[in-house]
Amino acid sequence: MALSIININVNVSGTSTRFFNILATPLAIVDGTTIAATSFLNDSGSAATTFPIVTNGYYNLYINGVLQEGDSYTVSATELTFNTVTGAISAGTPIIIEAVELVTVI
Repeated sequence: MALSIININVNVSGTSTRFFNILATPLAIVDGTTIAATSFLNDSGSAATTFPIVTNGYYNLYINGVLQEGDSYTVSATELTFNTVTGAISAGTPIIIEAVELVTVI
């Protein structure tokens, strides 16, 4: 019996979209606090209308440049929601959401 070698090429590529918000006023955070998508700017500096729905990827949330734990927030098309965290975010603090969508080609 002859030996056959299987060569499988898998390419994974990603696209990233970022949304920016610099808080105009302090924000008290409790479980369920939300920030509307419309309060963010997109990569081109235009007002965002919605966040993309990521089906094969992930979201990253940065507050003042620090990556936040994945379970501490959720992102929907219309808002960012804080989960099971409490605290306060000062006015002038940047909040960045990064939506990463992955595509696999075999």
